[in-house]
Amino acid sequence: MPIKNRFAEMHDEITAWRRDIHENPEILFETHRTAALVAQKLEEFGCDEIVTGLGRTGVVGVIKGKQTGSGKVVGLRADMDALPIFEATGKPYASKTKGAMHACGHDGHTAMLLGAAKYLAETRNFDGTVVVIFQPAEEGGGGGREMCEDGMMDRFGIQETYGMHNWPGVPVGQFAIRPGPFFAATDLFDITIEGKGGHAAKPHETIDPTVAASHLVLALQTIVSRNANPVEQIVVSVTSFETSSTAYNVIPQSVHLRGTVRTLSNEKREMARKRLPEIAEHTAAVFGAQAKTDYHDGYPVMVNHDAQTEFAADIAKSVSGDCREAPLIMGGEDFAYMLEERPGAYILVGNGDSADVHHPEYDFNDEAIPAGCSWWAEIAEKRMPLG
Repeated sequence: MPIKNRFAEMHDEITAWRRDIHENPEILFETHRTAALVAQKLEEFGCDEIVTGLGRTGVVGVIKGKQTGSGKVVGLRADMDALPIFEATGKPYASKTKGAMHACGHDGHTAMLLGAAKYLAETRNFDGTVVVIFQPAEEGGGGGREMCEDGMMDRFGIQETYGMHNWPGVPVGQFAIRPGPFFAATDLFDITIEGKGGHAAKPHETIDPTVAASHLVLALQTIVSRNANPVEQIVVSVTSFETSSTAYNVIPQSVHLRGTVRTLSNEKREMARKRLPEIAEHTAAVFGAQAKTDYHDGYPVMVNHDAQTEFAADIAKSVSGDCREAPLIMGGEDFAYMLEERPGAYILVGNGDSADVHHPEYDFNDEAIPAGCSWWAEIAEKRMPLG
């Protein structure tokens, strides 16, 4: 039976898992219920080994093929965590946890990888070992880094690793991928500008940090417009502007700016890391103020490996008949840490005409399940074919 037909048969079962996870979202590393559900299912499927508590609350399952003489080990990864968002879908399976929802489709990713694991444990039509990886805290917590730092790659002998994310705007069940840099590095910054507060009617007696900060918001954009090559992607966004005063007639003592820098190369990342505090310090000095910058490294650039990307695209074409070129994405993805440790590839599967990810009306499209499960299963069977 073709793989996709098998997943069509399992569709209702996998959908039920997905909606149960959706109804019970968990944030960051607090994925205790989800991890327990995953471990229970992997045990029911007959996985050869199940390990919990990796990367705090991650789960790993090991499935050995009918043959293992090839010595090949392939990792397949899904993320489990939700977002701190109030859901507005109105679905009957909407979040039961106030202020948390699966607004990025990780419920779908987890359910699809569980579906693939069930199929692979039933059939074992491959020569080697599949390691299914269920990761917490993709949404800003660095769960991928934590699992790698727990020694996951060496412990299970993983040689290659593959991940998937649903993508609104791509037709349901279709795929998109690109080699090389794919998702951006996601660094953060805090800038505090100290001036001299005072009465708003006597600005000459103050050093107004709001004026300095206002100029700084604009000056930071020269990192993009004057320091970066115009053909290279970089984003500098100031996302918060807070003063130490809430009164109408008080010039504040200080202003606090927050923001993010997104880059697609280590060279541009280092340039932005250097230029941002320089611009902040000197812009503040023009107005007699002082600037203190705290720069926080976020996820690194996620880079797909060429050979594995070509293979992943071929599998996508086998599943859906097509695989388009994906755009560069300035969002972050902590599968980057796994791709730094092992060659592999990350692919997008279409979610159709839906609300965008991280939107309160977003919902994973269950019609994508057969395609997503099939891609993971075929990755295992065709990367490690039986002799």
